[in-house]
Formats: sequence, C-alpha cells, structure tokens
Amino acid sequence: MSLFRKKNVEHMIAGANRTGLRKTLGALDLTLLGVGAIIGTGIFVLTGTGAVQAGPALTISFLIAAIACGFAALAYAEFASTIPVAGSIYTYSYATLGELAAWVIGWDLMLEYGLATSAVSVGWSGYLQSLLAGFGVSLPTMLTAAPGALPGHQTLFNLPAFLVMMAVTALLSVGVRESTRINNFMVAVKVSVVLLVIAVGVFHVKPGNWQPFMPNGWHGVFGAAAVMFFAFIGFDSVSAAAEEVKNPKRDLPIGLIASLAVCAVLYVTVAAVVTGIVPSAQFAHISHPVSYALQVAGQPWVAGFIDLGAVLGMLTVILVMGYGQTRIIFAMSRDGLLPAALSRVHPRFATPFLTTWIVGIFFGLIGALVPLNVLAELINIGTLAAFSMVSVAVLILRRTHPDLPRAFRCPGVPVVPVLAVASCLFLMLNLQRVTWIAFVAWLLLGMAIYFGYSRHRSKLGQGIQVH
Repeated sequence: MSLFRKKNVEHMIAGANRTGLRKTLGALDLTLLGVGAIIGTGIFVLTGTGAVQAGPALTISFLIAAIACGFAALAYAEFASTIPVAGSIYTYSYATLGELAAWVIGWDLMLEYGLATSAVSVGWSGYLQSLLAGFGVSLPTMLTAAPGALPGHQTLFNLPAFLVMMAVTALLSVGVRESTRINNFMVAVKVSVVLLVIAVGVFHVKPGNWQPFMPNGWHGVFGAAAVMFFAFIGFDSVSAAAEEVKNPKRDLPIGLIASLAVCAVLYVTVAAVVTGIVPSAQFAHISHPVSYALQVAGQPWVAGFIDLGAVLGMLTVILVMGYGQTRIIFAMSRDGLLPAALSRVHPRFATPFLTTWIVGIFFGLIGALVPLNVLAELINIGTLAAFSMVSVAVLILRRTHPDLPRAFRCPGVPVVPVLAVASCLFLMLNLQRVTWIAFVAWLLLGMAIYFGYSRHRSKLGQGIQVH
C-alpha cells in the first residue's frame, strides 16, 4: 500500500506560505506568463506542418486541440485555486492518487517541459537564421542544425539553439520577478506581431486557396490536431507558479483560463489567414511558415517584423516552460523523491539555482543535437497524459474531500473531466507508433528510478508530512 500513500491536503495548504519562494505574481502576470508559454513554436513553426496535413481545415484542428485543452484547463483551475502549492499536477496527484501515480506524472512532466524548451530553442534558431539572412548574414552550416536535420547538408550542432537556452537559464536562475518583467515585455511584442499578421494578411486572402477545405479528410484534421496540440502547451505551467502568487485562489484560475482563451482565438484566425494567402501544399519543408505567407503576399517588410517578433516571442516560451520544469523538480526533491540538492533555494536569488542550471544545460544540448520533428510528438503525448491525470484527480478529490474550500469549481462535474480524458486519449491515439514506443521507454526508466531510489527515500514514507 506504500505505493498509494497520499499527502495530507490540509497540511499542504497550510505549508504553502513557508517555502522561501517570494510571492510576487498577480493575475495579469499569470495571464501573460501563460500567453508567453503558449504562443511560440506551435504557431510560428508547426503551422506549416499542420497546413500540409489538414489543409485549410487546420482551423478545425486548432479548435479541436483548444477544446481538449479547455476541458483540462477547467480541472487545472479548480486544483490550482484549491491547493496553491508548487508542483502542478504532480502535487495534485500526490494528494489524490498516491505516490506512485504522482511519481509517474512528475517524471512525465519533466520530459514534457524539458523537451518543450528544447523544441522551442530549435524553432527560435530557425527564425533567427531567417532574420539574419535578411541582412546577408549566415552562420557556418555545421553549426545551424542538429545532425541529420538538413538533408544534403552536413550539420553537427545547433549553436543558436544551445546559446539561447543558456541565456534563458541564466535569467531564470536570478529570480522570478526579473524573469516575469522581461516576459511581460516580450509577450506584448509577440502578440503585436500576431495581430500584425492578421491585420495585413487578411487583405491578401484568396478564398480559392481554401478549396478543397479538407484535402485529407477527417484523418488529416485529427492527425493535425494531435500535432497542433503542441501549440497550446504551456498554460498548465501557470499552475507551477502557485507558491509565488500573491492571491492564488483568485489569480490562478484567471491566468489559466484567460491565457488559453486568448491564444485559441489568435491561432484560429492566423491559420485562416495564412492558408488563405498560400495554398496549403506549398508549406512543405518551410521552417518559417507565417513570415513566408507574408513574403508570398508581397509584404517583405511585414515578414521581417514577423521574424523579429518570433525571435523575441519564442524566448518567452523557453522562459516559462523552463520555469515550470524547475518548479516540478523542486517539488519532487522536497518530497524526497529526488536528491535534496535539487530543492535548495539560493540565499540571494531565492530560486532553485542548481536545478535551473542542470536542466538548462541538459535540455540545451538536446535542442542542439536532436531535430525538431523528433521532439514535437513526444512532447504532445506526455502532455496529453498529464492532462488526463489532472482530470481524473479532480473527480477523486471531489469524492475524498467534498467540503474542501474551492475558490473555483470545475463546472459540469463529472461530465467535463470525463470529456477531458476522452479527448486527450483520442488525440494520443492519433500520434505515431514510434512516439508511443519512446514514451513507454521513458516511463520504464522512471519506474526503475522510483523503485531503486525514490520509494525508499520518500519523506512521506518516513512519516514526514511535507507540503
């Protein structure tokens, strides 16, 4: 039964104010944090891949992915406002499903957030190179991509991807207040660029390019939705900031739901515009599809702004996802499931300094050495599994702690959580077989670590209640 030992929810809530982390974030910070995490490689890079697969029906693919995320966001909002503790769904699972389930989902989240930063660093590198090319500047080919990423070219290391990971890691290590100030500025730039795409691009739309609307049928739409789900990853990282929020019961639900809603509207609109400008099949092998659409429209100055905005904007995704990952590891270490050094807070910066640099360097190297298309689907399957878990956990907490004060209640229980699980599982089934194999291999490695190390060092197993 030790595999199912659970944290005491009341003790977790009471201890949320004694962590040493500074409470500096408000509702606007959280909303911008979410938007900063969401708008990035998914819209600036993978839109081309989705358009080839789904055609102009990419707008439907985005809507399907947004609905799946929306169901999960309602569940996240209930948990985040009820148990405002660092660790996101890992912590929620520990309180409802038990230690083994918490370990599995924590291990899963480490993969999701880490590979997300790696993937975005690769997308950032592509837009930076496109921007530099506009000024006649090019990097040595060997240092522009991961090995095998560019057919017909010898590439060894994606240097821009690695360097941007190191820069963001340095920023995260010195403090969340400083990080969010920069994030808020860059989110404003990024949203402005997306709005510029819509405002200029809408006048160059040719309705004929929307025909056939669904060239690959529903199979193509659902397959694209499973990939475009990556474009919405990030809103869940808002909940990882719970212990650094001034008024978590009010502000966390606002940040989660508002950031997802804003991005869903922008994504569907951008997808309609770019597929109306360029026939969908032309996006094959295009690494910067949004700026490419404006180039085709004869607006090179706008395309240049898009490249610049993407370079600045994708920095925020790396920033927020890296932030979320370090807080997951911080929570797992504090519980004894990972080495204690990973939860030490820096005396000056009040951040998990060592953890931030370890994961930054590790996933920086992955971004430099692994192609983007290999990373994207593996991130999606891990996130879909996490979203399913939080939806199940809401149902369990409603039964085990019916009288627990909830600042926000997920509507339509049990229907909404069940729909969240069903939609996430449906999208998982539309991912490639190799993605499932890699995901299972990661989980098996996690099981080996849990039974060989974590289970025996768990503080809860030693009778120590930690929040």
